[in-house]
Amino acid sequence: MTDELKEKESVFWIPIEKVNPNPYQPRTEFDEIALKGLAESIRQYGILQPLVVTRIERESEMGTEVTYELVAGERRLRASQLVGLREVPVVIRREEPAKVRLELALVENVQRQDLNAIERAIAYKRLIDEFAMTQPEIAGRVGKSRESIANTIRILMLPQSMQEAVREGKITEGHTRPLLMLSTRPEEQKELFLDILDHHLSVREAERISRRIARERARKVEDLPSAETRAVEERLGNVLGTRVEIHKEAGGKGKISIEFFSDEELYGITAKLMREREERLENERLAQSAEEQFTV
Repeated sequence: MTDELKEKESVFWIPIEKVNPNPYQPRTEFDEIALKGLAESIRQYGILQPLVVTRIERESEMGTEVTYELVAGERRLRASQLVGLREVPVVIRREEPAKVRLELALVENVQRQDLNAIERAIAYKRLIDEFAMTQPEIAGRVGKSRESIANTIRILMLPQSMQEAVREGKITEGHTRPLLMLSTRPEEQKELFLDILDHHLSVREAERISRRIARERARKVEDLPSAETRAVEERLGNVLGTRVEIHKEAGGKGKISIEFFSDEELYGITAKLMREREERLENERLAQSAEEQFTV
């Protein structure tokens, strides 16, 4: 083992007051109850995994002043402060550029699933805006798909109140997709947001409402269904458990659109249709049999 590798793996004990938070830490929300639980664990068993820091040297009138900047382990540092530890174990890394420090903090938190969707979105955006990273590059760093990175960043397009709801756990990251579908219709978007909060809508229910609003707005005025057609759409939708649209064309022709969100839902709808068909055929057979008996 080389001296450089030994030094990299060496653990040092340093005064806790000399460790400064990572200014590039993407995480801003810390669960107080979980933090107190970690503090109690540290009180009993100590810090099982050293913090990762960089050494910072600055010249002053008193000479060279040495401090340390946290790279990874903010929860452990905060919990140690709650316990009142005077020293903490650290692994000292050479001072990395700001981009690398943000990457390291981001990757650690993403791997531990410690960040909420808003914190991840802000961190991704910082990597793009401040360090000119591309979405595929970020995806490679954090082990996500490019589409996942793009969808997370899009959450920042939502109004602040909706972002706060995500941050506070009142709605999930999945709920942001149907809300973003209505980004050009702020009134409907706000109405759907309130419905999600008030009626505890699932992501699937919110998606159905959002798609319905988007499709109805996209229909031409002359294509809007009549009251009778709407009634049929509603009856079919209730039977199949999904949204149904009837599109009429000239000459009495038309088509029926049945919405589904997954293969499982498609198979379920197909099973219902087949069951309805079999029940209809059985009823017709029974009616015919009864008629033949009556005739005889």
